Amino acid sequence: MAQDGRFDDFRDKIATVDEDGKRLWVYPKKQFGKYFNRRSVVAYSLLLFLFAGPFIKIGGEPLLLFDILEGKFVIFGQIFWPQDMFIFALGAVSFIVLIIVFTVVFGRLFCGWVCPQTIFMEMVFRRVEYWVDGDWTAQKKLDRMPWNRHKIYKRSLKWGIFWIISFLIANTFLAYLVGIEKLQTIIFDDPANHIGGLLAIVGFTTVFFAVFAWFREQVCTTVCPYGRLQGVLLDKNSIVVAYDDKRGENRAPFRKKEDREEAEKGDCIDCHQCVNVCPTGIDIRNGTQLECVSCTLCMDACDSMMDRVGLEKGLIRYDSEEGIRTGKKWKLSTRAKAYIVLMFAIVGLLMVMIFSRSEIQLNLLSLKGSSYTKLNDSTIVNIFEAKILNKTNLDHEIDLAVTSGNATIESGGGELLLEKSSELELNIVITMRRKDLIGPKTPVVVGLFRDDELLTDKEVNFKGPGF
Repeated sequence: MAQDGRFDDFRDKIATVDEDGKRLWVYPKKQFGKYFNRRSVVAYSLLLFLFAGPFIKIGGEPLLLFDILEGKFVIFGQIFWPQDMFIFALGAVSFIVLIIVFTVVFGRLFCGWVCPQTIFMEMVFRRVEYWVDGDWTAQKKLDRMPWNRHKIYKRSLKWGIFWIISFLIANTFLAYLVGIEKLQTIIFDDPANHIGGLLAIVGFTTVFFAVFAWFREQVCTTVCPYGRLQGVLLDKNSIVVAYDDKRGENRAPFRKKEDREEAEKGDCIDCHQCVNVCPTGIDIRNGTQLECVSCTLCMDACDSMMDRVGLEKGLIRYDSEEGIRTGKKWKLSTRAKAYIVLMFAIVGLLMVMIFSRSEIQLNLLSLKGSSYTKLNDSTIVNIFEAKILNKTNLDHEIDLAVTSGNATIESGGGELLLEKSSELELNIVITMRRKDLIGPKTPVVVGLFRDDELLTDKEVNFKGPGF
């Protein structure tokens, strides 16, 4: 919403890069307010969950675990293995659809309220920076200052705290990848025994430190693809952080006892507080921009200034383009409704697949390089390799038996101990009378039992001589 041609070039480049392509460092002013306080509650609750997560157990299993090396994934105590990847694939599709629906309806609300980048940057690292360096004007002064004892002390203190926080974050993320027990071993054992783990922690720490000490808002403005998706996903009914130009223009400085309506001035007093507090360096009065992460700081800043000068709050608010233009109450668009229906359908299918999946999985394959063997003229033998996967966190005593009635298991049967969260591999010998053969391949069904309860079964082809 460029006004009077003053900002008609704002979409030609991102706000943090000048005409020569050089980065413009952003010094956002410290701002508090109603929305910031609400975001703080959400952010610190999520941080508490993040750092406590590796220590929380459900039924002996971690709350969340994504052990890629061992192919073991735990979500809220439920174990998933590579054999469940089809569920993860559907889950990924569901997540993408959820992002589309959420963005179509609520814009980048996710970015401002729950995105890890925003939470860590604005609620952790930025708070440390304000404490060490001071507010935005003090930060500018310190950056322009030549290197002296005072600046070295400030930088060393801030970067030291940044590194410690980055180290804690790196260890927490690593705990979600390898488990808290393995992480504790890596930390307290001789580092020479865990060079890989040590390098991983140092690498993660360095990346987090670089992102939050230097790269910062560029993650949102130049790296994250979500901002680019706005142009495709947002429509005129999407909720965004919006400046009410109909009410705000023509903008002009505030003068006491002046009737702004009579002077044909809008409610925007051109104080630039919304620009000063923006962590991505934009002017929200230009309209919706890909750099905006819906952090609500401009809303708090504007409401604060409106309070001071006695004007109505909400000049910058959550609203849609259609709402700003017409003043009508927001409602779901037809496209948003269609996306929501699709999302519920996919999520419903995902839930059915999760709750109907087999907790114990049986796979049978012919032993490599083997064929059938004749014990005598009337009996044929096949050897199969059995892999039994226990997806639960309980031990089970199991046994295998042929349920199709045309063969028997001669070895590898009997009770077997299937330990929790593990895979049992064994060879089984199946025999069949020659008269029961129906050709070179005869279907045989093998069942897996626990206390005479059939848990699952598998059909295999029993090889035999042709007729």
